[in-house]
Amino acid sequence: MKRIVWIALLSLALPAVTWANSSNLVFQNSGGRITVGAGGALKLNSSTLTSFVGLGGTTFNGTLGTVSFNTGALTLGSLGASGVFASGGSFIIKGNGTGGIGTGVLFSGSFVGPVTWVGTFDPAGYGGVGNWTYVLSGTLAGTLSNGAHVTGGTVQFTFDVPKGQQFSRSALLNHGATTVTVLEPGTLGLLGTGLFALAGLIRRRFST
Repeated sequence: MKRIVWIALLSLALPAVTWANSSNLVFQNSGGRITVGAGGALKLNSSTLTSFVGLGGTTFNGTLGTVSFNTGALTLGSLGASGVFASGGSFIIKGNGTGGIGTGVLFSGSFVGPVTWVGTFDPAGYGGVGNWTYVLSGTLAGTLSNGAHVTGGTVQFTFDVPKGQQFSRSALLNHGATTVTVLEPGTLGLLGTGLFALAGLIRRRFST
């Protein structure tokens, strides 16, 4: 009976241990322009990759590359206020080799769930004239340049000014941040060891 309890506890603990040692890669971008495409989909062009936090917490800053994306079609709401976009589209982060982070595509993926677009009007913004601020957020899945499959999310901020000029065709991006989770090799080894031990306990249990 004790063995069964230990097996159950081990099987429950393995996922927590596995993800406890995972690492996040953080990409930050600024500038660029968000425009509207077919079906009301949003498209970001020419946003500059300004910061990258790699494994081990190493941070690179500067003009490191570019960030671009396309959402799925608008399925709910409006671009002028708040809306929801379908999954799909694309999300591409490219490096230019600055700081040794590599050249070419660093991350290539797509939106795997609904993408939200939330507009907020601040009457005191833009020197008292007022301005609209928009936040886009969505969940991503894709691959890194080394072929590793990762998941994560992105949040992008933009705004239109002045009062009365809600988002309709295009807007300059303020800044954005994208985080993807990578499972460390050492963690994968720990998971394998745990599964091996679990299999051994189960085999001993059924052989008695």
